Amino acid sequence: MALHYFLELFAFIDYNAINECKQEENMASLTIRNLDNNVKAQLRQRAARHGCSMEAEVRTILSKTLNAPVRELNLAAAIHRRFESLDIESLPVPPRQAVRNPPEFGE
Repeated sequence: MALHYFLELFAFIDYNAINECKQEENMASLTIRNLDNNVKAQLRQRAARHGCSMEAEVRTILSKTLNAPVRELNLAAAIHRRFESLDIESLPVPPRQAVRNPPEFGE
């Protein structure tokens, strides 16, 4: 999910309240309002599965999202990179066939 989605949905998250042993002295706080109840429930369940608080889970989600490698925005470059290992300069062009006449529908 996009970062703005997280920022709009997660409410009242205080980054300083969790995992004090791993925090640095100058950690920022972030408060986000208008959290949908279903999203909060899903976040609470996800945090429980990972054995951490909701705040720690949100920090993990945001860190993974923001630190993920940037995906290729140019489709042509992405396709070229995907197939460049085949070492093919060009693909053979299949022989063309004669164009068929369109069907005639009797009136």
